[in-house]
Amino acid sequence: MIAKLFDALFGCSHSHYSFPRSASRRAGSRRTGAASLTGTYVACLDCGKELPYDWEAMKVVSSPSESRKYLHALAAKEAS
Repeated sequence: MIAKLFDALFGCSHSHYSFPRSASRRAGSRRTGAASLTGTYVACLDCGKELPYDWEAMKVVSSPSESRKYLHALAAKEAS
């Protein structure tokens, strides 16, 4: 009961994750927002939210500055 109240007031802390999953690259398949950033994502086991995951650094991409870095790298990769 108290945990639900805490989550309602402050949101989920995203402290329990699934194993990292790589998005499929099949033709016609759609990537989730989290997977489109790095190609890999984890899901919060408490609330179900998908979060981008950096497989090489082995960490969740959580800050906006990290997200911008991945977006710039993705844009450069798409342009070439």
